[in-house]
Formats: sequence, structure tokens, C-alpha cells
Amino acid sequence: MAGRFDTNPFAQQEEEEINPFSNHTAGRKETGNSNFGGRGSYGNDLKTKERDLQAKEMELNKREQDVRRKEEAAAQAGIVLDVKNWPPFMPVIHHDIENEIPIHLQKLQYFAFASYLGLVLCLLWNIIAVSTAWIKGYGVKIWLLSLIYFLAGVPGGYVLWYRPLYNASRTESALRFGLFFFIYVIHIAFVIFSAVAPPVIFQGKSLAGILPAIDVISGSALVGIFYFVGFGLFTVESLLSIWVMQQVYMYFRGSGKYAEMKRDAARGAVRAAV
Repeated sequence: MAGRFDTNPFAQQEEEEINPFSNHTAGRKETGNSNFGGRGSYGNDLKTKERDLQAKEMELNKREQDVRRKEEAAAQAGIVLDVKNWPPFMPVIHHDIENEIPIHLQKLQYFAFASYLGLVLCLLWNIIAVSTAWIKGYGVKIWLLSLIYFLAGVPGGYVLWYRPLYNASRTESALRFGLFFFIYVIHIAFVIFSAVAPPVIFQGKSLAGILPAIDVISGSALVGIFYFVGFGLFTVESLLSIWVMQQVYMYFRGSGKYAEMKRDAARGAVRAAV
């Protein structure tokens, strides 16, 4: 009986529990392998994101180069990309005399711009003056006409004569100078007509000129004063416009643009004949 218990049946179990090099080491190794695997996966994610960012950066650089090439090609072809920048608080038009107009034409261009702004002021005041006449019983039709003058004259003046002069000064194109002269003569005729305002349409009262001012002041001093102010504005605008016309024409003749325009017109006639 004693021989049966010579060997301790719990010895191996105790040895296994106490042995620090058996299962505990294996567990630590397994944990270490798991952590290393996590770090490797995180590193792969970083490399993937880095590659994606590099690809996006290359794509953006390519797009910038394409845009730059298109801008250079447009500039070489004479196509100017105008960005609206005036007035600063609500850009409606592109206007940059200082950077786009040759230095010897900048002063003249500023006066031409003052002429355009003067037209805007005249037509705006004309609405105010005619509104007072309407309130005093002169009828709504003259007010509607004054509104039509403003809505047609402000964008029309910019597109038909100011912008052609701006582009002519920027490129010094003889043809564009010729277009400006043709339209600007009509502008001068209109402001002179407005300053006088003969009794052609509704006794001239749709325009704040001298003749309707004399007529209405007897019925209402306030309306008469508004009309006289309008007459003064149209008179100043007429004088300024005539001066601008004279200065542009003097430059046009003195710079040889007139002879250039005649040569271009002669070549065009020859091509049409052929």
C-alpha cells in the first residue's frame, strides 16, 4: 500500500503551476505578437492615407497647371478675363485703370469715368425731380419716362461708349476708338437735349431741363428748384462730355490712330471687294 503512494500524484500539477517558464511565457508572447500586429495595421493605415494625400496634392497641382496654361493661352490670343471688382462693396463691373490703362492715358480715362458717373447722377436726379412733379399733379407718365431713361441710360452708357473707350485705351485699338466716337456723339447730344428739355414729349417735363424748370416753378417752387438743379447737372455733364470728346480726339489724331484706322478700313474694303 505504501508503494502505491510513493509518487505524489499532485507533484506534476504543482510543478506546472509553479513553473514560470511554461504557460506564462507563452501567454506573454502571444500578447506581444498581438500588440505588434496592431502597430503594423496602424502603420499601414498611415501609409495609405499618406499616399492618398500625395495623390490629391498631385491632382491639385495638375489642375493649377492646366488653369495657368489656359490663362497664358488666352492672354496670348488677346482674350482678357475680367473679374468684377467695382464698386468694392458690391462688384458689378471690372474696372482697374491704374493697372490696365497706359500711364499716358490714365488721366483721360479717369475723366471719362467721371463723365459716366455724371450721367448716372443726372438720370438719378432726374427721377427725383420728375417724382416731385408727379406728386404735384403733372401725371405718372413723365415719371415712367424718367425711369426708362435711367434703366436704359445707365447700362447703355457703360456698354455702348464707356467700355469701348476703356478697351480702346487698354489695347490702343484704332477700331475701338472709332466705335467710341460714334456712340459718344449720341451721348453728348442726349445730355445737351436733356439740359434744354424742349417741349417735345409731354412738354419736356420728363427731363429736368431749363425750359420745364421755368414752366413748373410758377406752379410749385419746390418742383422748379428740383428741375433747376437737374438743369445744372445736365449742363455740367454736357461740358465735361464735350471736353472728354475733344481730348480723346486730340490723342487719336496725334498718336497716329486715325491713319491706322483709315488703313484698316481701306484693307477691309479691298477684302470685301475681292
